Amino acid sequence: MLKHFLPTLLFFSIPVVAIEVSPNLGKAASDQQLSQWNKDIFPDGQGLPKGKGTASYGKKIYNKHCLSCHGFEGTGSSADELAGASHSLTDNPPDKIIGTYWPYATTIFDFTRRSMPLNAPGILNTNELYAVTAYLLYLNGIIEENAIMNEKTLPAVVMPNRHGFINIYQQQDKNP
Repeated sequence: MLKHFLPTLLFFSIPVVAIEVSPNLGKAASDQQLSQWNKDIFPDGQGLPKGKGTASYGKKIYNKHCLSCHGFEGTGSSADELAGASHSLTDNPPDKIIGTYWPYATTIFDFTRRSMPLNAPGILNTNELYAVTAYLLYLNGIIEENAIMNEKTLPAVVMPNRHGFINIYQQQDKNP
């Protein structure tokens, strides 16, 4: 046992120098590049850009960019349905469309801007995004067809499931 003790002690007592090796790929992003990706939209509308759109204009944009996956009037095709629920959230399985599930109208704008259309995310300009959002809200019976959605009116839309989620940012009472 003593014959293994000394080599083991020496092995663990030798300082080990870690050398960080970098493949030297890419370069650091500039502040301008980072600002282009900082596009967070909050439920209260913070971060929404200036612009506007209506459901009637949104229908044209939807038919051009969304219909092939989400179907006629958002009833679903190769992608999930967005409108036209045939049952509620309490049914099995629940019908998670915009009108029954989504708690904030601003989330529709944010999600669409970041990831839709699936084959070319980011191609819709701000007015087209407001218009498609208005059209989807209209299809779900949440706003009138002639309502104008913009950075002020969109956060004011009251969604049917606005109380269906827990606000993790709300300060909790620590002494119930």
